[in-house]
Amino acid sequence: MDKIFVIGGMGAGKSTARKALVDQGLEFIDLDQIGHEIHHWQVVKDDLVAAFGDDVLDENGEVNRPVLARKAFVSPAETRKLNRITQPRIEDAFMTRLDELEAEGCPAVVIEYSVFKSRQLSLAYLADIVIAVLAPLELRIERAVASGFDEKDVRRRIAQQITDAERIEQADVVFNNDGTKEELYNKVIDWWNEYTSAI
Repeated sequence: MDKIFVIGGMGAGKSTARKALVDQGLEFIDLDQIGHEIHHWQVVKDDLVAAFGDDVLDENGEVNRPVLARKAFVSPAETRKLNRITQPRIEDAFMTRLDELEAEGCPAVVIEYSVFKSRQLSLAYLADIVIAVLAPLELRIERAVASGFDEKDVRRRIAQQITDAERIEQADVVFNNDGTKEELYNKVIDWWNEYTSAI
């Protein structure tokens, strides 16, 4: 089963690239979605409260993501604290899902991965292909704010992520997304058709 990882900074266009591949019939795993799901696990909630305080839970006892983000992305040390709690659980859930897809005979899966650091230090050591989606910084910020994020939070998160130069170094395929969604979508489909015809 081909494992195709899509990486890129916040607002770069990872979801558009992933959608283009899913529309070609690929299964997909969104690691951000898995990250959301594990926040409902009681053990994760308990660990988050111990690390960041009672106010990371709302009145219903669920994780208040904006409050957690404000606390966890304030410094690299706090981000590492969050990652120590969440990353092992995300990896467990991810590996379970991969095993299920492989058992179903799935030929390829696309994995959207926003917190990619390097192929050696992340879940992407499993990657057959790493696709990097790049876009100018201010355009990425503009897109993220337009989709509902707070600008200060976006800038703080981007500051914690690797640079585009580092992404290029790690990637097998690079798409520049400084145009429209449709342009990126079509570029990805063209690449996929070329890739599959060469297999």
